Parts: sequence; C-alpha cells; structure tokens
Amino acid sequence: MDSVSVIVVTFNSRAHFPRLKAALEAQSMAARLLVLDNASRPDQRPTPADFPAGTRIVQMSENTGFARANNAAMAMVDTPLVALLNPDAFPEPGWLAALIAAAERTPEAASFGSTQISAEKPSQFDGLGDCYHVFGIPWRGGYGWPSSTPAPAGSIFSACAAAALYRREAWLAIGGFDESFFCYCEDVDLGFRLRLAGWSVMQIPAAVVHHIGGASSSVRSDFAVYHGTRNRLWTFVKNTPAPAFWYLAPCHAAATLFLLARAIGQNTWWATLRGLIDGVKGLGPIWQARRTIQRQRRAASADVLAAMTWSLKALRTRAPVVR
Repeated sequence: MDSVSVIVVTFNSRAHFPRLKAALEAQSMAARLLVLDNASRPDQRPTPADFPAGTRIVQMSENTGFARANNAAMAMVDTPLVALLNPDAFPEPGWLAALIAAAERTPEAASFGSTQISAEKPSQFDGLGDCYHVFGIPWRGGYGWPSSTPAPAGSIFSACAAAALYRREAWLAIGGFDESFFCYCEDVDLGFRLRLAGWSVMQIPAAVVHHIGGASSSVRSDFAVYHGTRNRLWTFVKNTPAPAFWYLAPCHAAATLFLLARAIGQNTWWATLRGLIDGVKGLGPIWQARRTIQRQRRAASADVLAAMTWSLKALRTRAPVVR
C-alpha cells in the first residue's frame, strides 16, 4: 500500500461508482486511493460511501480538464508508483498486482498499459496500448478486435491513461500531462516524451480492465473531435525528433487534410476544422516547448522512431503495435 496510489478523476460519473467501488474493493493488492472530482454537478459528486474505506476525495471548484486534474492529483500523492484509472474502467481483481509486478521486473520502463476489454461488448477489445504512425496519427491498438485473441505483451508507443501505471519520478521529471491539451491525446503526448527521455513503455496482458469509454464525452462528439484534432497536431510538432520532423511534416499535413475531407462525410467537419485552425494558432507555445523537449532529449531519434510504425494497414485496421 505504501508503494502505489490509484488516482480516479471523475466528472459527472456517479452512474459508474457502484461497479467501480466493487472492482476496487476486489483488488488483490491494497493501494492508496485518491478521487479527484473535476467540478461535477452537485448530484454527481462522489461521497465517502461511493468508494472503499480510507479513500481521499478532493473536490475541484472548476473543470480543469483531464490533464490538469491528473497533474494536480499526482502532486497530492507520494508513492513511487501511481496508477490512473478512469471511473468507467472496471479492473479485474489482479489488475493492480499485474502492473506492480511488471514495474518490478522492468525498471527501464516508466509506464505500463492495461488490456482494455469493452464493458459494453465483452467480445471486443477496447484497446491494447496506444500506437503511433510516423505520419503523426495515433490510435488505440486493437480497438474493436475480438477479445478472444491473445492479448500481446511487450513494448508499446504509449499507455492509454484510462488504466495505466506510471513511475512518479519519471512523470514529474518530464512535467506530466501537457495541461494545454485539456483532454484527448495527452497520454500519447506523455508517452512520446517519456520515450524521448530514454524510458520505455510496456503493455501488460494480465492487467485487465473492462472499459466503457466515452462516458464523459461521446467518442465522436464535437468536443472530442475538436480536441483530438488540435492535440494531434501539437503532439507531432512538439515531439517528433529532427531530422525526421522535416521529412515527415509534409506527410503529416497530407494526412491531416485527408482526415478533414473524411470528416465531411462523417458530419464532423466543422469541429475538425476548428481544431485544426486553433491548433495552428497555438503553435507558438508548442514550438517553444519543442525546443526544450528536443534539447533535453536523451534517446536517439532512431530508437524513438522504432517505437512507431510505417504501416498504413496497421493504421487502417487499428492493429495493435507491440514489439
């Protein structure tokens, strides 16, 4: 219990509390639990009765976004290992123990991802680690794939923060989530920066959670599309190491235009366009952040690029990329 904390950031999530409480109480390993509510409506805010005994509950006065809320919570704990868990992600009893065991046997890794099974469609995976195409397009590997397929183990690009374990020292050293992202893609950006700092990221098959996904905001909502589009651009610009950045920038631009054209058919073109426009407008601070990140980079460009994929088929089929 003294080695690990679990952070749950909630936002109008009361419907999930009973199942989440039962899942947390069933864990085979004890942990400190911190619940930070991100200014939910009064009737949606957590109470001590909603969580296991001893849970610390912190109430925010405003919705600061997923990124800032988790950074704030991380500053409130002092254990060397910290797990992030979404309120709509329900872990199986051995989830936390499997993540801790992986951290103990893989000291070179700073982050550990879970096997996510769809809580609504148990026959499908919800995710097997976050993947990243060299053109600057991230996706959740294995999303929608049959959950009867053996979950892979190995190195991934980044861990999906819906259910992931982090070394607190590594998190703090690189500044945690980028709070300008607010939400969406902040975990991919974090995984990118961990790799640039010389850490690896691992996917752990035995750490299983059942995830609803999109509980706070619909997956294809204007909110999700806007932030996903803007933050995807910022992630690529901030983190892609030179000289690859200059070769891949035209490819990223072409991929972005393709996604904008596709959004017309999906009726999400306006949110996509707004995200792209605001992303471009916000490139000043992002470029400044890039200078700092690249100056402090410890990993070789080739090693960072090796964690990505060139496969358009993998991107198209949402294939997991686990090495």
